Amino acid sequence: MIDNLVTLAADPAAWAALAALIAMEVVLGIDNLVFISILTNKLPEHQRSRARRIGIGGALLLRIGLLGTVAFIVQLTQPVFSVFGQDFSWRDMILIAGGLFLLWKATREIHHNVDPDPNPDLFDSRGSSMGFASAVGQILVLDMVFSIDSIITAVGMTDHITIMVIAVLVAVTVMLFAVNPLANFIRANPTIVMLALGFLLLIGTILIAEGFGAHVPKGYIYAAMAFAVIIEGLNMLARRARKKQSKAA
Repeated sequence: MIDNLVTLAADPAAWAALAALIAMEVVLGIDNLVFISILTNKLPEHQRSRARRIGIGGALLLRIGLLGTVAFIVQLTQPVFSVFGQDFSWRDMILIAGGLFLLWKATREIHHNVDPDPNPDLFDSRGSSMGFASAVGQILVLDMVFSIDSIITAVGMTDHITIMVIAVLVAVTVMLFAVNPLANFIRANPTIVMLALGFLLLIGTILIAEGFGAHVPKGYIYAAMAFAVIIEGLNMLARRARKKQSKAA
């Protein structure tokens, strides 16, 4: 084990793979953070940090646990059945289920945001309140979906388990430090909430598309999300400038 670590440490290609994998894992973790932030902001304030820690901790445990079954995870990409010539693997079905869950969840939250007094319906069967166990359960469900996709991505980038473990630990540590500031920022800026929910709709659609075999380059998705964030940032600056002008008048 020690000899293997020394060999990897002396290999420039291993360092390059580690840097690339850490960057990829951090980027993939953004989806998870947005979902955790929106969900935990619906909890009472004294429960939010705990729910976020459990969510991030669950992501770490799932990723590390799945790394121990890499051979099994790789098999999830093998076709299980075909429909009209389209092959479906367990990974495809997991991505489709996760995407549908995100679409449902984001649509439900948008429904509550645009209608301040919604009537009971498909999206409001139990009201807008959420319990701690319900929030943690939903976070862990999405943790599983994102973890499987993350590990399969890692397997495609390197064959060294050690590099995968280090990348996962670094990425989850970044998520742990970023989740509270991100959640607080989303809560403090109502327009950001709708933008974040739009991101969840986009991510859910991409997961479903991936499940049906339509590969969408992640770079395009995150570039579009970054552009939307920049535009919203400019809108926020413009609103602040108008408020200052109105106060000065």
